[in-house]
Amino acid sequence: MNTKNSTLNLDWIPSSGFQLRKAGVQFDAVRVDGGDGCRLAKAMRSMVAGEPGPIIIAANGRRGVYFLLPAGSAAHKSWPEGVTRLNSAPGHVCYVPVPALTGRTWPLSWYVPPTTPDRFVHPLLLLNAANSLLG
Repeated sequence: MNTKNSTLNLDWIPSSGFQLRKAGVQFDAVRVDGGDGCRLAKAMRSMVAGEPGPIIIAANGRRGVYFLLPAGSAAHKSWPEGVTRLNSAPGHVCYVPVPALTGRTWPLSWYVPPTTPDRFVHPLLLLNAANSLLG
């Protein structure tokens, strides 16, 4: 674990590279692919003065943008088309790719890195922004 990880006490962040983390344990996530995901991430960043909570971007494949939400908050919401919920429930398990804070993590990187252990993307702000942009 690198110094920044231990300072934040975020043991779900790998010390190097990237790893898959089970959604619903430390966080839930929603993924929006491609340009829509980038536009949504930019909108969230501007809405909250640059600190919307942790957001991960992928540079390959679908170019997914992962918004990390508090555990248990992605389910039971009417997300617009184009949003994929990543959470856990009985008979349903999802995994989220999480990069290290520094070093070689391609194809993943932090669009907005975590700042404190309890800071995640606000689910209702994200839902409203997603409905506005994608709805």
